[in-house]
Amino acid sequence: MTRVSVVTTTYNEREYVRPFVERVRQALREVEHEIIIVDDSSPDGTYEEACKWADKALLVKNAGQTIGLLTGLRAAKYPIVVTLDIDLENPPELIPGMLNVFLEKNLDLLVACRTIIPRISERFTSKTIGRIVGIRDFYSNFRVYRRDLFKDFKPRFKESFGGEFIVYAWINKYRLGEYFYDPPPRRKKPRIGGRLRANIRIFSVTMKLLTYLLFTRPKK
Repeated sequence: MTRVSVVTTTYNEREYVRPFVERVRQALREVEHEIIIVDDSSPDGTYEEACKWADKALLVKNAGQTIGLLTGLRAAKYPIVVTLDIDLENPPELIPGMLNVFLEKNLDLLVACRTIIPRISERFTSKTIGRIVGIRDFYSNFRVYRRDLFKDFKPRFKESFGGEFIVYAWINKYRLGEYFYDPPPRRKKPRIGGRLRANIRIFSVTMKLLTYLLFTRPKK
């Protein structure tokens, strides 16, 4: 099994840090790994808690999820990087199986896709951008990356909830794959806001990315 860097981003999620690290350690007990937590200047002490438990704790300010993930990706020391949410809605126990599929299929980016996509905005994205790039759960940040393929990635938009990584990979003709799983119950207070606010933000990002995709051809 390859060596793996695990990256997550946080904002006001102090209570999740220790259980997240413990479950990732248990899931990867037979794999050499590191855990990187990128905190977006949380006022609740998340960064300080991350310093206690993670192998690397990085502090950014007003970066957002996409830049936070990119920061962690570039700080990773191992060639394979797994990203997932710290709230454990992405079960760390699935990581070994994802790594097996990623390596067996020789992929560049593997996305863990939920069998049930909850938000109407995400379902819309699945039927539009998802069909173009071949990834059903487009905004799932439960992924496996080849680190070096994204070293030159420069986001065009301030925040895309990680979606721009997939767009970049598709444009560069990277090998993309899906790994389906049944999601656990969702947290009561999602990071990107309640139902209305979250859907508005996701619809807005989807339209920007869709417009960009429609006017951009994959590289030869």
